[in-house]
Amino acid sequence: MRVFVTGASGWVGSAVVKELLSSGHHVLGLVRSEAGAKKVAELGAEVLHGTLDDLATLQQAAVQADGVIHTAFHHDFSKIVESSEQERRAIEAIGSKLEGSHRPFVVTSGVALLAPGRVTSEDDASPPPLASFPRAPETTAFAFAARGVRVAAVRLAPTVHGIGDNGFVPRLVHFARQTGISAYVDEGRNRWPTVHRLDAAHLYRLALENEAAHGPFHAITEEGVTLKQIAEAIGRGLDIPVVSLSGEKAAEHFSWFTRFAGIDCPSSSPRSRSLLGWKPEQPTLLEDMAHAAYFEAHQ
Repeated sequence: MRVFVTGASGWVGSAVVKELLSSGHHVLGLVRSEAGAKKVAELGAEVLHGTLDDLATLQQAAVQADGVIHTAFHHDFSKIVESSEQERRAIEAIGSKLEGSHRPFVVTSGVALLAPGRVTSEDDASPPPLASFPRAPETTAFAFAARGVRVAAVRLAPTVHGIGDNGFVPRLVHFARQTGISAYVDEGRNRWPTVHRLDAAHLYRLALENEAAHGPFHAITEEGVTLKQIAEAIGRGLDIPVVSLSGEKAAEHFSWFTRFAGIDCPSSSPRSRSLLGWKPEQPTLLEDMAHAAYFEAHQ
């Protein structure tokens, strides 16, 4: 297949590109920078320069593709409204050129806000967008399912880990470096599901090759690792005290990240495993965090 991948040089996107190429697909990867272009070209993919704002470019690429995987998102939480609107326009632009073709269109979503406090699965519907967090890629994309597009979402765990990780766990590492303590909220029992980036990339490919049927799919390896366990791993990695914080002290320590640090969002992936035959094989989060290189990457 000729596959158009947005966010092709990103943490998840670059792994998806490598996974697709290793399985014999041809990849056209959207990149924003020269550094990103070099990275994608070195992987062996065709480079397309542009951003999610270049709607005509996205549409032209979609027309030429046998399938599309969308992994791009501007992860600036201070501009979440603008980033969400940018993504909505991009998904609609791509979807409009896939109408009636029955080609697969796989978008990226998450499990963190599905139903905090209980274990979720693929059977849980994506929640309506919030004013404080209006991102809704599934809602936007699935509108095209009735218009002849095979749509699915890969829902990522809050932490997509691996050496070189630049997601949620590195935020905790950053706060720990700044303050000299590795903290968790209250008793630290809240759980984060996890997935290794290479296992996630494998799931994207399987979803695409399955023509995006019967999604959404969950990129979830571990149902839930507690924040206390993560904080303890950071404490060992940085050789600093591990401390419980509550209320104002937690908010002061975690700053804008407080909501994420305290969220309890365990999740599972029964459909993804049984229907697609997905079998995660990479190291777990805590196994990754046992290596010094996991912390060296964030100094």
